[in-house]
Amino acid sequence: MSVFQLNPEFLPRGDQTQAIAKLVKSLQAGNRHQTLLGVTGSGKTFTMANIIAEIGKPSLVFSHNKTLAAQLYSEFKNFFPDNAVEYFVSYFDYYQPEAYIPRTDTYIEKDSNVNDEIERLRLSSMGALLTRRDTIVVASVSCIYGLGSPEDYEGMMVPLHVGKKMTREELLTKLVDMLYERNDYQIQRGRFRARGDVIEVVPAYLENEAIRVEFFGDEIDRISAIDVLTGTVTLKMPSYTIFPAKQFVTPGEKLRKAIVKIREELEDRVAWFEKEGKLLEAQRIKMRTQYDIEMMQEMGFCQGIENYSRHLTGREPGATPGTLLDFFPERPMVFVDESHATIPQISGMYEGDKSRKTVLVDHGFRLPSALDNRPLRFEEFMDKVGQIVYVSATPARFEMENSIVGNKCFIPNKKFDDGIPAAQPGKAIRVSGSSETVEKFDVTTPKRPLVVEQIIRPTGLLDPIITIKPLKGQIDETIELCRQRIEKNERVLVTTLTKRTAEDLTDYLRNLNLKVRYLHSDIDAIERVEILRSLRKGDCDILIGINLLREGLDLPEVSLVCILDADKEGFLRSETSLIQTAGRAARHVAGEVVLFADIETQSIRSLRNITSYRRQLQIEHNDKHGVTPQTVRRAVQESLHILGKAKEVEENVVRESGGDFAVTETIRELEEEMTEAAKKLEYERAALLRDQIRELKKRVEGSVDGLLSRQEVKYSKPKRGRRA
Repeated sequence: MSVFQLNPEFLPRGDQTQAIAKLVKSLQAGNRHQTLLGVTGSGKTFTMANIIAEIGKPSLVFSHNKTLAAQLYSEFKNFFPDNAVEYFVSYFDYYQPEAYIPRTDTYIEKDSNVNDEIERLRLSSMGALLTRRDTIVVASVSCIYGLGSPEDYEGMMVPLHVGKKMTREELLTKLVDMLYERNDYQIQRGRFRARGDVIEVVPAYLENEAIRVEFFGDEIDRISAIDVLTGTVTLKMPSYTIFPAKQFVTPGEKLRKAIVKIREELEDRVAWFEKEGKLLEAQRIKMRTQYDIEMMQEMGFCQGIENYSRHLTGREPGATPGTLLDFFPERPMVFVDESHATIPQISGMYEGDKSRKTVLVDHGFRLPSALDNRPLRFEEFMDKVGQIVYVSATPARFEMENSIVGNKCFIPNKKFDDGIPAAQPGKAIRVSGSSETVEKFDVTTPKRPLVVEQIIRPTGLLDPIITIKPLKGQIDETIELCRQRIEKNERVLVTTLTKRTAEDLTDYLRNLNLKVRYLHSDIDAIERVEILRSLRKGDCDILIGINLLREGLDLPEVSLVCILDADKEGFLRSETSLIQTAGRAARHVAGEVVLFADIETQSIRSLRNITSYRRQLQIEHNDKHGVTPQTVRRAVQESLHILGKAKEVEENVVRESGGDFAVTETIRELEEEMTEAAKKLEYERAALLRDQIRELKKRVEGSVDGLLSRQEVKYSKPKRGRRA
């Protein structure tokens, strides 16, 4: 029986049943690569959940950005309420990597702001993988970056049980070794306090709960979970295991050996720089590394300690770094969501990281071993994972080819334009993880493709109608189409080729009294969310964009998508781009896509053929089962009403002394809202609140400075008069 228990409230519908059956059969047969070609709105996430429940293996769900990962995490939590569903993405709200620009002699120091809640979830993921087999991790590309050794992390864990022989001092020492901080007055995540024979610690992966350990002599007498705020015992436990407080932890003996290795590498590097006549670089690397060593000796940690990971983990130069994938008890089953975008992202991480760090090493900012603190190469990533299900409405050539001819193979001699390895017909291909060669594959031989289509939507919705109109008069025609939809209280997306066109068209439509906004990469990510929310709410009827109106946007109110200059073949008008953009109209019963083109390009032809094929199957299914298509209904995110209050206070900030309390109270409320939003993984909302708090504090400081300066002027004049 599977260890994963799917929520019985959810049942497969539409095309999901056949897709689940085919993919489960393929996975059970041992095939490594398979593709789920699911149209927008067909419930691909629920299909993935059913496959996990059937196969019963620890799984990794890979997404190409944090926002989509958060959405997947919430959905999987609903599907598997009794299993360990974890969230592992980059824990930086803001991240500026260390870099050096030789041309201008500019050194950019690493600067970052760690999101406390995401760090807690990352630590929870690591602990769950080491202690439970019913674990699903939803992750971004962050999971292929170095994370330290799972053996060291597991070795530093402290198992406790009632009756265990352990002194109070031994537990305190172990907590310090695991990088917990002692604070006897304020206890919070990653801290502990000791009062007599009672030690209370808040594990780094918990939120509002602490673990109380009570001793009787040299023996553990009682273990309890307590509420951090009230101290009330919520649960008595026979045993408990405490995990380290940081991702990078190293046993003391191993750290001392690592420091010796770091000193040896430093001496070699300084000697090399001096031999080459680079005295500045020699002095620079010597001072920086010696400071880091002193910090590690005194504190057990230093800024940028990950750059010494090769020595800390005892790896050989060039060896594969330890990542989250090493924490899985076996090679995980992987679901690559939006694979057409995620696979290229995975393959591009290594070279970019190497390029930046090579410059730092060459100019004496880092030791050469820093190059081994890196993301996985694409081949290493594929070697660490097990069976893979690629999930996309527009799978790329890599996914399709591997799913058809590459199931017993990987790593050929051929690469695609983006550098991703591909199966090469007629060539022997090395089996992943070994040096054996297998039979030669020939694409001319008919084979059963392991590409499973999921075309029928649970709502019965059809793919949108595709209409082609001439380029001449495309703006006037677009305006008329928009007016028709607005009269029906429906929304419209319009895609252009350039930012300037998007902005100019927005101004033109606004002059015609249409409620319109534009969306492109120059707009702040938080503002993008607010613009999309205004479209759904009805404050805006038309949204004009370029390439952001594609995968991941869930806008049920949109019934029309207008694609201007659709025959300008290229990246923005490729087959993948057109299909993904057209999918934004697939959540409305009156969905339509209008292409303005004088020439039917290959991409337009492919879009029409695919849409026609899908609509035929969808209509046949609806007629056979008596299904009536229904527009997707989803509530609009509630208004951030407290921001309005904050703006009012900003405008009147500290005009009178009595305003201080109002400002302070508003900041406090905003901080509470921000914390709550972060807990719910509403990161865009949390970031917006954070920016509002900063602006408020900035204005308060400015106003206070102004008051102080006026007071100085007021009191300084009499003093000068008395001196006279």
